[in-house]
Amino acid sequence: MIDVDRYLTVLGVARPAAPTVEALRALHRAQVERVAYENLDIHLGRPTGIGAAESVSRIVRGRGGYCFHLNGAFGALLTALGYDVTLHRAGVQGTPEAPASAAGDHLALTVRLDGERWLVDTGLAGGMHEPLPLREGSYTQGPFTYAMAPSVAVPGGWRFTHDPRGTFTAMDFAPDPVELSSFAAEHARLSTSPDSGFVRVLTAQLRDAKGVYVLRGCVLRRIDAEGTEERTIDSADDWYEVLADVFRLDLTDVDAPARAQLWHRVHTAHQERETAGQR
Repeated sequence: MIDVDRYLTVLGVARPAAPTVEALRALHRAQVERVAYENLDIHLGRPTGIGAAESVSRIVRGRGGYCFHLNGAFGALLTALGYDVTLHRAGVQGTPEAPASAAGDHLALTVRLDGERWLVDTGLAGGMHEPLPLREGSYTQGPFTYAMAPSVAVPGGWRFTHDPRGTFTAMDFAPDPVELSSFAAEHARLSTSPDSGFVRVLTAQLRDAKGVYVLRGCVLRRIDAEGTEERTIDSADDWYEVLADVFRLDLTDVDAPARAQLWHRVHTAHQERETAGQR
């Protein structure tokens, strides 16, 4: 069981009277605007599970997570509100050169409503602001334009193609339903392996109607219709202020020594990437 009312309070949305498309859009917008995509606990050395109840508890206390947490929690919320939700094994294609697949490094959701299916994904970093119908076509949300099409790499599946300014290229998902628990091994790999991007770089991202904020290490970017604005954060106080004010993250349970250690690690890694010519 999850605490639906407290979850909705965090989202700032009243409990829908019925599971409608309009309510689905409002819930999706609220989740991506108020619950950050973030991997701070990996860098704090605090392992997390991906059970829906645990992820909802994280959100209620002012934290976010990545796809297994965010979509796992959101799927449970939608189910509790009467929506017909299906979980899917998916894969994120980071660059155009990378292979497309549904390897399981991403959890996608679909909702069947009034005879139509919708892609619902609050765990695509800097991605969709609202659900997209599973119909081939081009869709504009704010300053970004996306594409939906049947997947070539995954028979029977679908492919979401991100805007060229997005932080990844595309996402493919398989048609068959899966259980949240089936992602446990991949979650363990993504949160512990030295080869994982989550382990290598701390990130936080938050979407809104006009664009997206992206924090990678010490570099904060704002991507919107005006272009991309970037600044490097060079003090611990400013960095933690950004996490609280921009990304709405509650880190009151992180004590002063842990805060200092985390900032030192992030700042040192940033300096090393700068020396190597990487961002």
